[in-house]
Amino acid sequence: MADASPGHGALQRRTTLADAPRDPDFSPRSHNCDWLQSGGALPGGGVPDQAGSRPDFSWAVLDALPARLAVLDGHGMVVAVNAAWRRGAATAAGDGASLHAAVGSDFPGLCRLELGARDSDAATAAHDGVLDVLAGRRAAYSLEYRGAHPRQDSWWRLRAVPVGQGWPGAVVTLDEITASRRNEEALRVAAVAFETTEGMLVTDANGVILRVNKAFTAITGYDSHEVAGKTPAVLSSGRHGPDFYKTMWQSLRVRGRWDGEIWNRRKNGEVYPERLTVTAVRNADQLATHYVASLSDITLSKAATDEIKNLAFYDPLTRLPNRRLLLERLKQALHVLGRSHSINALMFIDLDNFKTLNDTLGHNVGDLLLQQVAERLQACLRECDTVARLGGDEFVVLIEGLDIDPMGAATKTEMVAHKILASLNQPYQLAHHNCRSTPSIGITLFADHRQQPDEVLVQADIAMYQAKKAGRNGMRFFDQQMQDNITARAQLEEQMCLALEQDQFRLYYQVQVDQQGRALGAEALIRWERADGSFVSPAQFIPLAEETGLILPIGDWVLEQACAQLHAWQADARTRALVLAINVSARQFRQHQFVEHVRHALARYRLPPGVLKLELTESILVDNIEETIATMKELKALGIKFSLDDFGTGYSSLQYLKRLPLDQLKIDQSFVRDLATDGSDQAIVSTITGMAASLHLDVIAEGVETELQRQRLEAAGCRHYQGYLYGRPLPLAEFEQLVQRCGVPAD
Repeated sequence: MADASPGHGALQRRTTLADAPRDPDFSPRSHNCDWLQSGGALPGGGVPDQAGSRPDFSWAVLDALPARLAVLDGHGMVVAVNAAWRRGAATAAGDGASLHAAVGSDFPGLCRLELGARDSDAATAAHDGVLDVLAGRRAAYSLEYRGAHPRQDSWWRLRAVPVGQGWPGAVVTLDEITASRRNEEALRVAAVAFETTEGMLVTDANGVILRVNKAFTAITGYDSHEVAGKTPAVLSSGRHGPDFYKTMWQSLRVRGRWDGEIWNRRKNGEVYPERLTVTAVRNADQLATHYVASLSDITLSKAATDEIKNLAFYDPLTRLPNRRLLLERLKQALHVLGRSHSINALMFIDLDNFKTLNDTLGHNVGDLLLQQVAERLQACLRECDTVARLGGDEFVVLIEGLDIDPMGAATKTEMVAHKILASLNQPYQLAHHNCRSTPSIGITLFADHRQQPDEVLVQADIAMYQAKKAGRNGMRFFDQQMQDNITARAQLEEQMCLALEQDQFRLYYQVQVDQQGRALGAEALIRWERADGSFVSPAQFIPLAEETGLILPIGDWVLEQACAQLHAWQADARTRALVLAINVSARQFRQHQFVEHVRHALARYRLPPGVLKLELTESILVDNIEETIATMKELKALGIKFSLDDFGTGYSSLQYLKRLPLDQLKIDQSFVRDLATDGSDQAIVSTITGMAASLHLDVIAEGVETELQRQRLEAAGCRHYQGYLYGRPLPLAEFEQLVQRCGVPAD
């Protein structure tokens, strides 16, 4: 042809070869085309014969492709490679592709060799796959494989396709797919992460929902298709105002994030608490393109948190604030006083005789009473006031902002207290029981922000006890004198403990005589001598010791000292027969181990029977008389004598009196004081002595101060005496001198 162009020639040649397929001429030629300079050739197209001339158009196009490309003949021999392939071969040691076969190489064999070192299965598959394409058994073959050292983290794709158009051979390409593999992996991870146990929601920049996960559906009840194209407003509960959402969007704009608790509504209409986190997805220009929200249903955890809070701050029976929450509110009320001049009030309310109701009708009924009391107290007060239950039957009312005038505040508080008294005095229907209960109310007013919550509470408590002492079912205001008395009692109790530790107690002895004035023995009386030499009156510390329980260690000390002194007297004939009486309180007498204490003391000091006498008060006979009689009999068997102290002032039952293993009745000094002039006292004394004679009991009178009193007692039949007429309570040495002067009865 005269004017054949390269393109026309190529088309004509391919048509000819299609009619009669044959191997093209791949012999090396000198050519400036990269492929031909590598010793390869492409089928079709003319080849310039002169150096420096332009390559065939087809060569130029393939050489310009960025993909790494090689051409194989029908046997798998590399016959040509493009520029990208050669550039890859030059850096193959560094980019990890590894399969850059040179022209003239056996490519399937190279696949087996190069890939076999890392993955034998992949090597075999590549070898066989390429041969299948060459043989026409496959239309195409593709393999993804991991890169070689030093880029084992890279990924590559090998593809082989037939040359086609009737030509034998195949075209092979190598492409790095590391980025796409990582993207796919990231997408898989993201897909798994998206289907987490938390609800996930994705919106566009306008807040239109694009996608939700299964957990979202489980939490809200909405399927994906039901919310897609809508905004999250579909979940709105209506519990949050515009300011709430304004703050949320402000945070998203400024911080790109918002998280917190929110109330949303499920598809079924149920409102539930939710933990929500919203994050803005920004583009390169820092503009939000999407919003991703994660949400979790916190109904159970919030309920648990509320329950923990209730247990920590509220009484489970009445649902009122407990002591902890009360003190917090009281602390806050005191803090506010620093900025205001108003006066607050605190009421301490205790139900009278609640224990009796609880013990007789049962704790269930008692609980019903407490619940109804709580309801009535709340009904008597303003919403801003606090009603708390401290425990048991104790309630506290905190009233704030009463008045700036003390008298006005007191008047208003008294009105509220009267309202409470009237309400709590109304009958209670407790199950099947119709009951009544009354309160004792202690009130304190406070306006000093420097006070401590516990201090205010103690003041109201003190006032409440004063209300109980005044007869119950009433109210009392706290005053400072009360506080001073309580403080003094607390200090005295502390000092009494110290007195026991430092051996500040002493025994004094007051002689007991017969009608001739001879010493029969003595009553041991405890005295407290402080380190500075001053004395504390027994009338001051004995009642406190009884109340606090210190009477027990004090009583043990007296028993020990008395037995030690009796042991010392046994060494002297003049004191050997003396009987020593000690006072035993009801609390000490009812100790579980009291008999054993006495037994051990007698044995330790080897005392004979009859020298130790226990003086008991009639209060011991009030409760558990059978147990009292049994204890007395055990002690009697040890040789202990008994005297019933202050006889005639209590409530002794003659029926019990005759059963008690007594040795002596002691006439109280209140009957002796006016005995010379008061006929009633004379009659009482005569009755006591007559009763004692009929019961074969000895009689002794205390408080005998004059001879005339002694004569009246003797005339009434009383032969033994104790009092200032014969001697005051004396220290041991002085008492022993007194015994020597007055003598003792002959054996």
